[in-house]
Amino acid sequence: MEGFLLAFAVSTGVVFVAELGDKSQLMALAFATRYRAWTVILGITVATSVVHLLSVAVGHGLGSALPTGWISLVAAVMFLGFGAWTLRGDSLSESEQSKAARVGGSALLAVTVAFFLAELGDKTMLATITLATQYGWAGVWAGSTVGMVAADALAIVVGRQLGRRLPERTIAIGAAVLFLLFGLGLGSEAIAELTGMPVWAAVASALDHHAAGWIALGLGLAAVLIGGLGRRLARTPGVHRQRGVAWWWARGLYAVAVVLGLAAPLLVGIDVIDPIALFDDPGLAVIGAGLSLLGVSLVLAAQAQAVARRGSLVTAGLHKRVRNPGLTGIVLALGGTLVMVPTLMGVLAAVLLVVAVQVQVRAVREPMLARLHGETYTDYAARTGRFLPRVIPADHPGLPHHEHMRVG
Repeated sequence: MEGFLLAFAVSTGVVFVAELGDKSQLMALAFATRYRAWTVILGITVATSVVHLLSVAVGHGLGSALPTGWISLVAAVMFLGFGAWTLRGDSLSESEQSKAARVGGSALLAVTVAFFLAELGDKTMLATITLATQYGWAGVWAGSTVGMVAADALAIVVGRQLGRRLPERTIAIGAAVLFLLFGLGLGSEAIAELTGMPVWAAVASALDHHAAGWIALGLGLAAVLIGGLGRRLARTPGVHRQRGVAWWWARGLYAVAVVLGLAAPLLVGIDVIDPIALFDDPGLAVIGAGLSLLGVSLVLAAQAQAVARRGSLVTAGLHKRVRNPGLTGIVLALGGTLVMVPTLMGVLAAVLLVVAVQVQVRAVREPMLARLHGETYTDYAARTGRFLPRVIPADHPGLPHHEHMRVG
Protein backbone atom coordinates (compact mmCIF):
# COMPACT_ATOMS: atom_id res chain seq x y z
CA MET A 1 0.00 0.00 0.00
CA GLU A 2 2.84 2.40 0.79
CA GLY A 3 4.38 1.77 -2.65
CA PHE A 4 1.02 2.33 -4.32
CA LEU A 5 0.48 5.63 -2.52
CA LEU A 6 3.97 6.87 -3.42
CA ALA A 7 3.50 5.94 -7.08
CA PHE A 8 0.04 7.52 -7.06
CA ALA A 9 1.24 10.78 -5.51
CA VAL A 10 4.30 11.16 -7.75
CA SER A 11 2.37 10.30 -10.93
CA THR A 12 -0.50 12.63 -10.09
CA GLY A 13 1.86 15.55 -9.52
CA VAL A 14 4.07 14.92 -12.55
CA VAL A 15 1.22 14.45 -15.03
CA PHE A 16 -0.72 17.39 -13.61
CA VAL A 17 2.31 19.62 -14.15
CA ALA A 18 2.87 18.15 -17.63
CA GLU A 19 -0.70 19.03 -18.61
CA LEU A 20 -0.37 22.74 -17.74
CA GLY A 21 -0.50 24.53 -21.07
CA ASP A 22 -0.61 21.25 -23.01
CA LYS A 23 -2.78 20.83 -26.09
CA SER A 24 -5.08 18.52 -24.13
CA GLN A 25 -6.12 21.46 -21.97
CA LEU A 26 -6.76 23.51 -25.10
CA MET A 27 -8.89 20.71 -26.55
CA ALA A 28 -10.80 20.46 -23.26
CA LEU A 29 -11.61 24.16 -23.45
CA ALA A 30 -12.68 23.83 -27.09
CA PHE A 31 -14.99 20.89 -26.36
CA ALA A 32 -16.40 22.64 -23.29
CA THR A 33 -17.72 25.40 -25.53
CA ARG A 34 -19.89 22.82 -27.37
CA TYR A 35 -20.71 20.15 -24.79
CA ARG A 36 -21.54 19.98 -21.11
CA ALA A 37 -18.50 20.09 -18.83
CA TRP A 38 -19.24 16.73 -17.17
CA THR A 39 -19.54 15.05 -20.58
CA VAL A 40 -16.13 16.38 -21.58
CA ILE A 41 -14.52 15.34 -18.26
CA LEU A 42 -16.02 11.83 -18.53
CA GLY A 43 -14.71 11.45 -22.08
CA ILE A 44 -11.24 12.62 -20.96
CA THR A 45 -11.31 10.08 -18.11
CA VAL A 46 -12.18 7.17 -20.39
CA ALA A 47 -9.58 8.08 -23.01
CA THR A 48 -6.88 8.74 -20.45
CA SER A 49 -7.53 5.48 -18.61
CA VAL A 50 -7.03 3.47 -21.79
CA VAL A 51 -3.97 5.36 -23.04
CA HIS A 52 -2.23 5.33 -19.67
CA LEU A 53 -3.01 1.64 -19.15
CA LEU A 54 -1.11 0.96 -22.38
CA SER A 55 1.65 3.29 -21.19
CA VAL A 56 2.18 1.62 -17.83
CA ALA A 57 2.19 -1.79 -19.53
CA VAL A 58 5.05 -0.65 -21.76
CA GLY A 59 6.89 1.03 -18.89
CA HIS A 60 6.45 -1.93 -16.52
CA GLY A 61 7.78 -4.30 -19.18
CA LEU A 62 10.84 -2.13 -19.74
CA GLY A 63 11.43 -1.84 -16.02
CA SER A 64 11.43 -5.60 -15.61
CA ALA A 65 13.72 -6.28 -18.57
CA LEU A 66 16.38 -3.56 -18.24
CA PRO A 67 18.89 -2.69 -15.45
CA THR A 68 17.41 -0.12 -13.10
CA GLY A 69 20.46 2.15 -13.22
CA TRP A 70 20.26 2.63 -16.97
CA ILE A 71 16.48 3.03 -16.77
CA SER A 72 16.90 5.85 -14.26
CA LEU A 73 19.46 7.53 -16.50
CA VAL A 74 17.18 7.34 -19.55
CA ALA A 75 14.27 8.57 -17.44
CA ALA A 76 16.35 11.54 -16.25
CA VAL A 77 17.17 12.51 -19.82
CA MET A 78 13.52 12.19 -20.81
CA PHE A 79 12.36 14.42 -17.96
CA LEU A 80 14.91 17.04 -18.93
CA GLY A 81 13.44 16.82 -22.42
CA PHE A 82 9.94 17.20 -20.99
CA GLY A 83 11.12 20.40 -19.32
CA ALA A 84 12.31 21.82 -22.65
CA TRP A 85 9.06 20.67 -24.28
CA THR A 86 6.99 22.42 -21.63
CA LEU A 87 9.06 25.61 -21.91
CA ARG A 88 8.53 25.66 -25.67
CA GLY A 89 4.76 25.61 -25.18
CA ASP A 90 2.04 23.83 -27.10
CA SER A 91 -0.76 24.73 -29.46
CA LEU A 92 -3.51 23.08 -31.43
CA SER A 93 -2.98 22.40 -35.10
CA GLU A 94 -5.70 23.23 -37.61
CA SER A 95 -6.75 19.58 -37.83
CA GLU A 96 -6.96 19.29 -34.04
CA GLN A 97 -9.04 22.46 -33.86
CA SER A 98 -11.39 21.11 -36.51
CA LYS A 99 -11.76 17.83 -34.59
CA ALA A 100 -12.65 19.73 -31.44
CA ALA A 101 -15.15 21.88 -33.34
CA ARG A 102 -16.81 19.00 -35.22
CA VAL A 103 -20.10 17.76 -33.80
CA GLY A 104 -20.44 13.98 -33.76
CA GLY A 105 -23.42 11.71 -33.18
CA SER A 106 -22.45 11.17 -29.55
CA ALA A 107 -20.77 13.87 -27.50
CA LEU A 108 -19.13 11.36 -25.16
CA LEU A 109 -17.85 9.24 -28.04
CA ALA A 110 -16.54 12.29 -29.90
CA VAL A 111 -14.62 13.58 -26.88
CA THR A 112 -13.26 10.13 -25.98
CA VAL A 113 -11.97 9.35 -29.47
CA ALA A 114 -10.47 12.82 -29.94
CA PHE A 115 -8.56 12.69 -26.65
CA PHE A 116 -7.45 9.11 -27.24
CA LEU A 117 -5.88 10.07 -30.57
CA ALA A 118 -4.42 13.30 -29.17
CA GLU A 119 -2.72 11.51 -26.28
CA LEU A 120 -0.99 8.84 -28.37
CA GLY A 121 2.68 9.78 -28.38
CA ASP A 122 2.04 12.94 -26.38
CA LYS A 123 4.20 14.23 -23.54
CA THR A 124 1.96 12.82 -20.80
CA MET A 125 1.98 9.35 -22.36
CA LEU A 126 5.77 9.37 -22.48
CA ALA A 127 5.92 10.66 -18.91
CA THR A 128 3.61 7.85 -17.79
CA ILE A 129 5.80 5.24 -19.50
CA THR A 130 8.84 6.73 -17.77
CA LEU A 131 7.16 6.73 -14.36
CA ALA A 132 6.07 3.11 -14.79
CA THR A 133 9.71 2.07 -15.09
CA GLN A 134 10.33 3.51 -11.62
CA TYR A 135 7.17 2.79 -9.62
CA GLY A 136 4.38 0.24 -9.37
CA TRP A 137 2.14 0.10 -12.42
CA ALA A 138 -1.17 0.32 -10.54
CA GLY A 139 -0.25 3.48 -8.67
CA VAL A 140 1.18 5.10 -11.80
CA TRP A 141 -1.94 4.26 -13.81
CA ALA A 142 -4.32 5.64 -11.23
CA GLY A 143 -2.17 8.68 -10.44
CA SER A 144 -1.47 9.66 -14.05
CA THR A 145 -5.16 9.37 -14.91
CA VAL A 146 -6.20 11.49 -11.94
CA GLY A 147 -3.48 14.06 -12.68
CA MET A 148 -4.54 14.53 -16.28
CA VAL A 149 -8.26 14.65 -15.56
CA ALA A 150 -7.67 17.16 -12.75
CA ALA A 151 -5.57 19.42 -14.98
CA ASP A 152 -8.10 19.35 -17.83
CA ALA A 153 -10.99 19.85 -15.43
CA LEU A 154 -9.17 22.87 -14.05
CA ALA A 155 -8.89 24.24 -17.57
CA ILE A 156 -12.62 23.79 -18.11
CA VAL A 157 -13.84 25.12 -14.77
CA VAL A 158 -11.62 28.16 -14.28
CA GLY A 159 -9.80 28.51 -17.58
CA ARG A 160 -12.46 30.58 -19.29
CA GLN A 161 -12.95 32.84 -16.29
CA LEU A 162 -9.28 33.38 -15.42
CA GLY A 163 -7.65 32.65 -18.76
CA ARG A 164 -6.78 36.26 -19.41
CA ARG A 165 -5.27 36.73 -15.94
CA LEU A 166 -3.23 33.55 -15.65
CA PRO A 167 0.46 34.17 -16.39
CA GLU A 168 0.85 31.38 -18.96
CA ARG A 169 4.58 31.90 -19.46
CA THR A 170 5.19 31.84 -15.72
CA ILE A 171 3.26 28.58 -15.43
CA ALA A 172 5.27 27.07 -18.29
CA ILE A 173 8.57 28.11 -16.69
CA GLY A 174 7.49 26.73 -13.32
CA ALA A 175 6.48 23.41 -14.87
CA ALA A 176 9.77 23.23 -16.78
CA VAL A 177 11.72 23.84 -13.56
CA LEU A 178 9.84 21.04 -11.82
CA PHE A 179 10.65 18.66 -14.67
CA LEU A 180 14.28 19.77 -14.51
CA LEU A 181 14.46 19.06 -10.78
CA PHE A 182 12.78 15.69 -11.22
CA GLY A 183 15.22 14.82 -14.02
CA LEU A 184 18.21 15.87 -11.95
CA GLY A 185 16.97 13.75 -9.07
CA LEU A 186 16.61 10.70 -11.29
CA GLY A 187 20.02 11.39 -12.81
CA SER A 188 21.59 11.50 -9.37
CA GLU A 189 20.03 8.16 -8.49
CA ALA A 190 21.22 6.66 -11.77
CA ILE A 191 24.81 7.84 -11.33
CA ALA A 192 24.92 6.57 -7.76
CA GLU A 193 23.60 3.15 -8.81
CA LEU A 194 25.82 2.76 -11.88
CA THR A 195 29.03 3.91 -10.20
CA GLY A 196 28.43 2.57 -6.71
CA MET A 197 29.39 5.88 -5.12
CA PRO A 198 27.63 9.15 -4.21
CA VAL A 199 26.93 11.53 -7.06
CA TRP A 200 29.40 14.17 -5.94
CA ALA A 201 32.17 11.61 -5.55
CA ALA A 202 31.46 10.24 -9.03
CA VAL A 203 31.54 13.74 -10.55
CA ALA A 204 34.76 14.59 -8.72
CA SER A 205 36.47 11.43 -9.95
CA ALA A 206 35.41 12.01 -13.56
CA LEU A 207 35.90 15.78 -13.69
CA ASP A 208 39.67 16.13 -13.37
CA HIS A 209 41.40 19.18 -14.81
CA HIS A 210 41.92 17.45 -18.19
CA ALA A 211 38.20 16.81 -18.66
CA ALA A 212 37.37 20.28 -17.31
CA GLY A 213 39.77 21.80 -19.85
CA TRP A 214 38.06 20.14 -22.81
CA ILE A 215 34.58 21.01 -21.55
CA ALA A 216 35.64 24.62 -20.96
CA LEU A 217 37.11 24.79 -24.47
CA GLY A 218 33.84 23.57 -25.97
CA LEU A 219 31.73 26.05 -24.04
CA GLY A 220 34.06 28.94 -24.87
CA LEU A 221 34.05 28.06 -28.55
CA ALA A 222 30.26 27.87 -28.55
CA ALA A 223 29.95 31.36 -27.06
CA VAL A 224 32.43 32.89 -29.51
CA LEU A 225 30.98 31.19 -32.60
CA ILE A 226 27.37 31.97 -31.70
CA GLY A 227 28.27 35.57 -30.94
CA GLY A 228 30.22 36.03 -34.17
CA LEU A 229 27.60 34.37 -36.37
CA GLY A 230 24.79 36.29 -34.72
CA ARG A 231 26.51 39.65 -35.23
CA ARG A 232 27.06 38.83 -38.89
CA LEU A 233 23.43 37.81 -39.45
CA ALA A 234 22.08 40.80 -37.51
CA ARG A 235 24.19 43.33 -39.41
CA THR A 236 22.03 46.00 -41.04
CA PRO A 237 22.56 46.16 -44.82
CA GLY A 238 23.93 49.49 -46.02
CA VAL A 239 25.18 50.59 -42.61
CA HIS A 240 28.97 50.95 -42.46
CA ARG A 241 30.75 51.33 -39.17
CA GLN A 242 33.37 54.00 -38.74
CA ARG A 243 36.61 52.11 -38.28
CA GLY A 244 38.52 54.55 -36.16
CA VAL A 245 41.22 54.03 -33.59
CA ALA A 246 38.75 52.83 -30.92
CA TRP A 247 37.31 50.23 -33.31
CA TRP A 248 40.74 48.79 -34.09
CA TRP A 249 41.70 48.70 -30.40
CA ALA A 250 38.48 46.93 -29.49
CA ARG A 251 38.88 44.38 -32.29
CA GLY A 252 42.52 43.73 -31.48
CA LEU A 253 42.00 43.33 -27.75
CA TYR A 254 38.99 41.08 -28.34
CA ALA A 255 40.95 38.85 -30.73
CA VAL A 256 43.84 38.48 -28.30
CA ALA A 257 41.45 37.81 -25.40
CA VAL A 258 39.60 35.10 -27.35
CA VAL A 259 42.82 33.40 -28.45
CA LEU A 260 44.21 33.39 -24.92
CA GLY A 261 40.86 32.45 -23.39
CA LEU A 262 40.51 29.40 -25.65
CA ALA A 263 44.18 28.45 -25.58
CA ALA A 264 44.23 28.23 -21.78
CA PRO A 265 41.71 25.35 -21.43
CA LEU A 266 43.19 23.67 -24.53
CA LEU A 267 46.68 23.64 -23.02
CA VAL A 268 45.26 22.32 -19.75
CA GLY A 269 43.33 19.63 -21.59
CA ILE A 270 46.42 18.35 -23.45
CA ASP A 271 48.48 18.60 -20.23
CA VAL A 272 50.88 21.31 -21.40
CA ILE A 273 50.12 23.57 -18.44
CA ASP A 274 48.48 22.93 -15.07
CA PRO A 275 45.72 25.02 -13.49
CA ILE A 276 46.44 27.07 -10.39
CA ALA A 277 46.53 24.45 -7.64
CA LEU A 278 44.74 26.60 -5.08
CA PHE A 279 41.61 26.80 -7.24
CA ASP A 280 41.78 23.39 -8.93
CA ASP A 281 38.68 21.85 -7.40
CA PRO A 282 35.80 19.79 -8.94
CA GLY A 283 33.25 21.95 -7.13
CA LEU A 284 34.59 25.10 -8.76
CA ALA A 285 34.68 23.30 -12.10
CA VAL A 286 30.97 22.52 -11.81
CA ILE A 287 30.20 26.13 -10.85
CA GLY A 288 32.28 27.38 -13.77
CA ALA A 289 30.45 25.04 -16.16
CA GLY A 290 27.14 26.44 -14.94
CA LEU A 291 28.32 30.02 -15.49
CA SER A 292 29.55 29.16 -18.98
CA LEU A 293 26.26 27.47 -19.89
CA LEU A 294 24.38 30.51 -18.63
CA GLY A 295 26.64 32.75 -20.71
CA VAL A 296 26.16 30.66 -23.86
CA SER A 297 22.38 30.75 -23.30
CA LEU A 298 22.46 34.55 -22.99
CA VAL A 299 24.48 34.88 -26.18
CA LEU A 300 22.14 32.56 -28.08
CA ALA A 301 18.98 34.30 -26.87
CA ALA A 302 20.36 37.80 -27.49
CA GLN A 303 21.58 36.98 -30.99
CA ALA A 304 18.28 35.31 -31.90
CA GLN A 305 16.40 38.47 -30.91
CA ALA A 306 18.84 40.67 -32.82
CA VAL A 307 18.57 38.57 -35.98
CA ALA A 308 14.76 38.57 -35.78
CA ARG A 309 14.71 42.40 -35.53
CA ARG A 310 17.54 43.09 -37.95
CA GLY A 311 17.61 46.69 -39.11
CA SER A 312 15.74 48.05 -36.10
CA LEU A 313 16.59 48.88 -32.51
CA VAL A 314 15.96 45.81 -30.35
CA THR A 315 14.28 46.82 -27.08
CA ALA A 316 12.29 43.68 -26.20
CA GLY A 317 13.17 40.46 -24.44
CA LEU A 318 16.60 40.53 -22.83
CA HIS A 319 17.23 43.94 -24.38
CA LYS A 320 14.33 45.40 -22.42
CA ARG A 321 16.60 45.85 -19.38
CA VAL A 322 20.11 45.34 -20.74
CA ARG A 323 21.49 47.00 -23.86
CA ASN A 324 24.22 44.45 -24.57
CA PRO A 325 23.12 41.06 -23.19
CA GLY A 326 25.11 39.20 -25.85
CA LEU A 327 28.39 40.75 -24.74
CA THR A 328 27.47 40.08 -21.12
CA GLY A 329 26.97 36.44 -22.10
CA ILE A 330 30.36 36.21 -23.81
CA VAL A 331 32.14 37.64 -20.78
CA LEU A 332 30.20 35.28 -18.51
CA ALA A 333 30.95 32.26 -20.71
CA LEU A 334 34.69 32.90 -20.91
CA GLY A 335 34.73 33.83 -17.23
CA GLY A 336 33.15 30.47 -16.49
CA THR A 337 35.94 28.71 -18.39
CA LEU A 338 38.42 30.58 -16.17
CA VAL A 339 36.66 29.23 -13.08
CA MET A 340 36.67 25.71 -14.54
CA VAL A 341 40.41 25.75 -15.36
CA PRO A 342 42.01 28.68 -13.50
CA THR A 343 45.28 29.74 -15.15
CA LEU A 344 47.25 32.98 -15.36
CA MET A 345 46.68 32.97 -19.11
CA GLY A 346 42.93 32.80 -18.46
CA VAL A 347 43.10 35.69 -16.02
CA LEU A 348 44.90 37.82 -18.63
CA ALA A 349 42.32 36.84 -21.23
CA ALA A 350 39.46 37.84 -18.92
CA VAL A 351 40.99 41.26 -18.23
CA LEU A 352 41.59 41.93 -21.94
CA LEU A 353 38.07 40.79 -22.80
CA VAL A 354 36.47 43.17 -20.31
CA VAL A 355 38.58 46.07 -21.62
CA ALA A 356 37.75 45.19 -25.24
CA VAL A 357 34.02 45.02 -24.53
CA GLN A 358 34.05 48.34 -22.70
CA VAL A 359 35.90 50.08 -25.54
CA GLN A 360 33.66 48.49 -28.18
CA VAL A 361 30.43 49.51 -26.46
CA ARG A 362 31.33 52.95 -25.12
CA ALA A 363 33.42 54.27 -28.00
CA VAL A 364 31.99 52.44 -31.02
CA ARG A 365 28.62 50.77 -30.63
CA GLU A 366 26.69 53.30 -28.55
CA PRO A 367 27.77 56.38 -30.55
CA MET A 368 26.77 54.55 -33.75
CA LEU A 369 23.34 53.60 -32.40
CA ALA A 370 22.77 57.12 -31.10
CA ARG A 371 23.62 58.43 -34.55
CA LEU A 372 21.27 55.96 -36.29
CA HIS A 373 18.28 56.13 -33.95
CA GLY A 374 18.65 59.52 -32.31
CA GLU A 375 16.37 60.31 -29.40
CA THR A 376 14.81 56.85 -29.53
CA TYR A 377 18.11 55.31 -28.53
CA THR A 378 18.99 57.91 -25.90
CA ASP A 379 15.61 57.37 -24.22
CA TYR A 380 16.13 53.62 -24.36
CA ALA A 381 19.64 53.94 -22.91
CA ALA A 382 18.36 56.10 -20.07
CA ARG A 383 16.14 53.32 -18.72
CA THR A 384 18.41 50.29 -19.32
CA GLY A 385 21.79 49.13 -18.09
CA ARG A 386 24.79 48.72 -20.33
CA PHE A 387 25.71 45.18 -19.28
CA LEU A 388 23.50 44.52 -16.23
CA PRO A 389 19.97 45.70 -15.37
CA ARG A 390 19.93 49.25 -14.08
CA VAL A 391 18.88 49.65 -10.45
CA ILE A 392 18.12 53.39 -10.51
CA PRO A 393 17.43 55.18 -13.82
CA ALA A 394 19.97 57.70 -15.03
CA ASP A 395 18.99 61.25 -15.92
CA HIS A 396 19.98 60.91 -19.57
CA PRO A 397 22.79 59.16 -21.48
CA GLY A 398 25.61 61.44 -22.39
CA LEU A 399 24.68 64.01 -19.73
CA PRO A 400 26.24 64.34 -16.26
CA HIS A 401 24.62 61.94 -13.82
CA HIS A 402 25.49 59.89 -10.78
CA GLU A 403 27.38 56.82 -11.95
CA HIS A 404 27.38 55.36 -8.45
CA MET A 405 23.59 55.05 -8.59
CA ARG A 406 23.66 52.58 -11.50
CA VAL A 407 24.47 48.95 -12.04
CA GLY A 408 25.68 47.84 -15.48
